[in-house]
Amino acid sequence: MVEQGPPEEIDPIWTSSRTARQIYALGEVEKDITRLLSLAASSIALLSLPQTDGPEDADLPKGAERSEKFVDVANEYFERLDGIQYAIRSSLAHIRHSRVAPSAIDAPPPGFVPPALGVGLPAADGSTAARARGDRGLQEERVERDAWVGILGALTRVKAARDAEAAAAGSAMQS
Repeated sequence: MVEQGPPEEIDPIWTSSRTARQIYALGEVEKDITRLLSLAASSIALLSLPQTDGPEDADLPKGAERSEKFVDVANEYFERLDGIQYAIRSSLAHIRHSRVAPSAIDAPPPGFVPPALGVGLPAADGSTAARARGDRGLQEERVERDAWVGILGALTRVKAARDAEAAAAGSAMQS
């Protein structure tokens, strides 16, 4: 796939397993398909005759530059298309290798509306904790967990610092 700009910071959840990486890659494929459609539109615009350019096409090059720009756009189009087909084939190979049951990847029943924030963690009673606490998704649950872990770490460091200060003050008084 063609990279654009500096690589973005990827949430560690997407690197936690091969399946998570495959899901992330499919999300990137979705973005690539959007870019592919944009490149197709640009190619069509560049193939049109310069006399038919409208006012919104003022930024299109003229003459030989137009042909060169078309070649560049067409090359990027085919590179992106190649990246998309590779990512889809890779994901399909992963599904085959994982021996995922076809019933697990069936389409949802008609009228199914997924939760707005994604899948939640299961609660002790079998319902999802997300529904029990305001319809939060898995990512929100993990953010909350990480926040609590951070709070615990900060409080532990504060307690250790206070204990060290008290021990230092106690040894200073004994001297």
